[in-house]
Amino acid sequence: MPGSGGTIDVHTLLHRAGIDAATIEAVTGIDALMQNWRRRAAKRELGHKALVDLKIGIDLAQLDVLCAIEAPADEFGEMAGGETMVASVAERLAIDPSRASRIVAEMVEMDYARRAVSQADARRTIVELTASGKAVVAAVRAYKFLIMGDFFSEWSAEELGRFLPLLRKFAKWSEHSEPAAAKFAAEIAMLAQGIASSRLEPLRG
Repeated sequence: MPGSGGTIDVHTLLHRAGIDAATIEAVTGIDALMQNWRRRAAKRELGHKALVDLKIGIDLAQLDVLCAIEAPADEFGEMAGGETMVASVAERLAIDPSRASRIVAEMVEMDYARRAVSQADARRTIVELTASGKAVVAAVRAYKFLIMGDFFSEWSAEELGRFLPLLRKFAKWSEHSEPAAAKFAAEIAMLAQGIASSRLEPLRG
């Protein structure tokens, strides 16, 4: 199966692993789309445009913190709800607590957020949005929904009805990585060996 230089015929590998041709075609196509999407998402073009068009004088990292303080349930799921502390912001955004603390402080200084005393424990400091902060989060979300709404308005009701459930199902695919890696341990070991062998090629020459 390894070709010259230790390269792998991916279709043959997947076929021998028991994955059918239609799934192989779907997997390779979906991965190509995801990689392209990931690169575009990393640029966060829509987020930048929203901040510019709405004339909001903050950057995307600061916007993320405001959204994490607000924590809309449809976006943050189980992490939404309850009182928000700096640690909550760090967890919701998967960033370092010191970075979360610094950006929260910036938002407090700019009057987009404020510190308050917890109603559950007076010794604990929580963070909440001011009216300005709430306005920013609401406006950015509305901006995004306008753009997305315009795009999806060209889809049929049937397409929309199928897409969201499938997207929700697809969103859980990464949870499958560990059991799948265990299932294909032999194939993965072979891939690793192919890399190791390719490093020896110049020495053999």
